[in-house]
Amino acid sequence: MSTEKQLYTVSIYTENNIGLLNRISAIFQRRHINIESLNTSPSEIEGVSRFTVVVKMTEENMKKIIGQIEKQIEVIKAFYHNDEETIYQESCIFKMKSDLLFDERQIQNIIKESNARIVTVNKDFFVIEKSGKKEEIELLYRELSVFGIMQFTRSGRISVTKEEMKISTLLETYNN
Repeated sequence: MSTEKQLYTVSIYTENNIGLLNRISAIFQRRHINIESLNTSPSEIEGVSRFTVVVKMTEENMKKIIGQIEKQIEVIKAFYHNDEETIYQESCIFKMKSDLLFDERQIQNIIKESNARIVTVNKDFFVIEKSGKKEEIELLYRELSVFGIMQFTRSGRISVTKEEMKISTLLETYNN
């Protein structure tokens, strides 16, 4: 077991109950672990939510945290995976002044080269959407910031595992 800190993606399958997010984040907070990214969404099973949390820590501490998370009554199962075991993406949107789109030829090249896309344009602003790895989004941010970004937001990580997660049969019995 590695004693060196690395990024882990934690997948927590839960009932959708009020207050659970606070209790889960408190587990990390008590150990002084910063949450790098957080996303909540419905899971592949009806009535079951999935929290996707990205944290940097040792595997030994990760196992302890998983145990604490699974003690929460509403938690059905929690898993952790490193980056090599997952396929993951983040999304972001940029709002920029419309005249840049027409006056700065380089903007269109940046959008094209980064595989971003324009989702809306009006007389005052345009909006660019980009999905990809965190590093790709950070690169696009640096390239666009030279021209002035009016607004920017980035999602938390979303991910699936490369190997089958043995949650499916567990969740099927949960729903019956």
